[in-house]
Amino acid sequence: MEVKKSPKADLENKKRVFMQIGLVVVLALVFAAFEWSTTDVSSDQFQMVEDVEAEEEIVPITRQEEVKPPPPPPPPQVTDVLNIVDDDVELEEELDIEDTEIDEDTEVEFEVALEEEETDDAPVFFIVEEMPQFPGGDTELRKFIAQSVKYPVIAQENGIQGRVYVQFVVSTTGAVEQVKVARGVDPNLDKEAIRVVQSMPKWKPGKQRGKAVKVSYTVPINFVLQ
Repeated sequence: MEVKKSPKADLENKKRVFMQIGLVVVLALVFAAFEWSTTDVSSDQFQMVEDVEAEEEIVPITRQEEVKPPPPPPPPQVTDVLNIVDDDVELEEELDIEDTEIDEDTEVEFEVALEEEETDDAPVFFIVEEMPQFPGGDTELRKFIAQSVKYPVIAQENGIQGRVYVQFVVSTTGAVEQVKVARGVDPNLDKEAIRVVQSMPKWKPGKQRGKAVKVSYTVPINFVLQ
């Protein structure tokens, strides 16, 4: 196959021409750049703005005027009124002078202040220096409870048993007061335990700093079926 190409469309012949034209354009631009002149701008054309120092505003110092309290009023003048009495005038007022000398037969009355009786508002202690004590000690206390307890028949028939804790207060005189059940088992057993504690004789009262005080005490009563 024969290639048909017009000699006018062939650009290879014009390659050198285009290169020369490009070199000329580039050289022209380079010369134009060298010939380019810049104008100097003098600094006198611009107005320099000086910093204006702001005057400090002086704030006047004001002080609150002290208000003086008004002076106290002058004390009232006391004028002594003297009543001049003639020597011949008799005075109606008479002074009674009692004899303060004490003889052996003179009776002197003394007032003795009685100690205040114990009130219900006295505090109840739980731990004191000297705790209350049953007459004869803890051994006698256990004997008293064992001899005084009567097992309720109803509790025996129903097979109820257990330990009842009874709380009470030993007063300053040793009496047992404010008896109540702290932890119970059965109403019948609780009632019997309260009866036994209420029948106790007087205890030796507890003391705090050598003074008898009210002390709370708890006694366990054990109900056991045999």
